[in-house]
Amino acid sequence: MKKEVILIFDIGKTNKKLLLFDMTFRVLHQEETRFDEVTDDDGFACDDGDRLERWIDDSLQVYLEHPAYDVMSINFTTYGATLVYVNDEGKRITPIYNYLKPMPGGVLEGFYERYGGIDEFSRRTASPAMGMLNSGLQALWLKRKKPETFRKVSHIMHLPQYLSYRLTGFVSSEHTSIGCHTALWDFDRMRYHPWVGEESVHLPEPIDVSSTFPVKIGGKTIRAGIGIHDSSASLAPYIMNSREPFILLSTGTWCISMNPFNHTPLTAEQLKQDCLCYMSVSMKPVKSSRVFLGHIHDVNVKVLADYFKVGEDDYKKVKPDPDLLQRLTEQHHGQSMFFPEGVPESYLNRGIDLKKFASFGEAYHQLMMDLTKLVITAIELIIPENDSTGCIYITGGFARNEIFTRLLASAFTKKRVFTSEVDNATSLGAAMVVAGERPKGTAFSFDLGLKPVVPF
Repeated sequence: MKKEVILIFDIGKTNKKLLLFDMTFRVLHQEETRFDEVTDDDGFACDDGDRLERWIDDSLQVYLEHPAYDVMSINFTTYGATLVYVNDEGKRITPIYNYLKPMPGGVLEGFYERYGGIDEFSRRTASPAMGMLNSGLQALWLKRKKPETFRKVSHIMHLPQYLSYRLTGFVSSEHTSIGCHTALWDFDRMRYHPWVGEESVHLPEPIDVSSTFPVKIGGKTIRAGIGIHDSSASLAPYIMNSREPFILLSTGTWCISMNPFNHTPLTAEQLKQDCLCYMSVSMKPVKSSRVFLGHIHDVNVKVLADYFKVGEDDYKKVKPDPDLLQRLTEQHHGQSMFFPEGVPESYLNRGIDLKKFASFGEAYHQLMMDLTKLVITAIELIIPENDSTGCIYITGGFARNEIFTRLLASAFTKKRVFTSEVDNATSLGAAMVVAGERPKGTAFSFDLGLKPVVPF
């Protein structure tokens, strides 16, 4: 007898994953792949949209015809800050533009001033001014810089909704994608900001993220979700299962610190320091802060590996050395060595003298100390005076980095710090929102796999 499953496509910037969950949210199968980037029509690196679509289509064919699985629902979760443009024939007409693409001059000239200035606009949209990382402004860029292409656009969707649209034909939007530093959503009035209509950037009205639509594939009717932003998806299992208020650190390419229990308005100072609001699956703002942790880590590790002539993965072999950490702290008076003046735009301090370090391991300890300080500062930004959170959960790739986790636990001695072994929290959240009614006797309840972190 076939096993009923929920099929999830979890599309990260680096890794593309496919998971099958049973109806009690146990992972039955998982596979992962990576695609080489291509370049867009301006020569800037971007995701290979054609290959991504082929992979999804081929995977669907395999698992919808699989002898062991009966796919009941499908959903998509992807990285945010990415718009897809579709013409009146339903075809994607541009590359999947990279949110790291620089915003050229002239696009935003006079824009912020028309809407109260950059500080007021950022506050109202809960979106620090970040160029292309404000996905709504990507549409403005397309309109200003590629008007012939923009005239062909019939629908604009965020990436999760576009992937769903390819199955269902339903053009949709939902609050976790729209409410995520897009500069599209007016948090004061809980609707699209006036500029969206005034600039003729037409997006569909958002609907509930748990919405599903029937789709017939290969003679079988299944339910397809409309997709969900990955950060909000990763938060959902914890909101539904934690017994006390918490802060969640979702780590990977980005380290997103999320406090679902801080409902104070964003301040201008927080916005300047890259604070923002995500939107939870229940449409509540989640005060958050961000550090480009994984990317900064990787580019600097590569430099260290080249200098010390070791493999780029050798950092995984470095064991935490409390005595070394103490010595480095005293030697450099607790100051950052890699980023003494903040993280540069290249994310790489080319001026650091690596001769100061006796080994790769010693340099890596210093790098992790400096990176962890950035994360500590980001977490402190989302802790209000009347803080109710008693614990911090660390998920994702850096939950396995013992130097990082123990340094964090040492910094927040008044909170209990845990790593969480819900390795697929993002995929799990995407499955939960489309699960619908579960078999009798089952519920949204499972072990979060929490392990306490011992401070140094």
